Amino acid sequence: MTTTVGWQSGGIVRAARRPDGWVSRGSLPDGPGDREDLWPGAGEDLCYLSGEWRIFQRLDGHRWSLDDLATAWFAIEHAPARVERALDLGCGIGSVLMMIAWSLPQARVTGVEAQSISVGLARRSLAYNGAAGRCEVLFGDLRDPEILADRSGFDLITGTPPYLPIGAGTASSRPQRGPCCFETRGGIEAYCAAAARVLAPHGRFVACEGGNPPARTLAAAAAAGLRVLAWREVIPREGKPPLFGLYAFARADGGAAKDPPAAGPPLLIRDAAGRRTNECALMREAMGVPP
Repeated sequence: MTTTVGWQSGGIVRAARRPDGWVSRGSLPDGPGDREDLWPGAGEDLCYLSGEWRIFQRLDGHRWSLDDLATAWFAIEHAPARVERALDLGCGIGSVLMMIAWSLPQARVTGVEAQSISVGLARRSLAYNGAAGRCEVLFGDLRDPEILADRSGFDLITGTPPYLPIGAGTASSRPQRGPCCFETRGGIEAYCAAAARVLAPHGRFVACEGGNPPARTLAAAAAAGLRVLAWREVIPREGKPPLFGLYAFARADGGAAKDPPAAGPPLLIRDAAGRRTNECALMREAMGVPP
């Protein structure tokens, strides 16, 4: 297993960490070509994401993690049979957006992000992976209806809202991290409302919600005219409390209110001994991450 790293243009190019014999699938990235900005700069690294696709991240900023992986996986699990257009709300550095694009090579994927640092990183990652022709990141606030005024009818929408109300703690002073954790621009209510505005009649909205009780998420969906199709809690290790929940929504279509379904079986990431579970390994494999 290779774990070394390399340096380029002041940043770090991470080497693959893969079991011997493991072969990735999916399209190959274009790479940097003759573009100097497609190498990591000072304070950045270039890491593997799905398959051979890579992602630019700040060393001291927001970085992709389990919630992004699980959200993208749950979205693919509950996506309509055909997805031509997908949207990631509050896409950050583009991790969920790119996992969806990697999984659905026929889809055109849009992201909306309000932090300029994250927008820049996401756009560079899309260019590196050769996906800029069918993927875009819009700079703006997802709560603003005008940001998607000329775009609607998305078959699949994803979102990983921040999970801490303003005043619930001290926000990090590091780049990107404060708004990624605190509801600076709204929480699950804002995400549900934004998704409902542009979701296709047959579409699905998948969200990850952590730190808040399920009742808040279910109420936010109902207020936006959405109904819950399925939801599961994610447990980081056997014996630990849930870390976050995954929810799949559809349009309620103005019908009679229905009781939400019971939660599905928890998604357990590691057993009591700290070993990854079989389902976790299958999730990682499905998203192009070594099991």
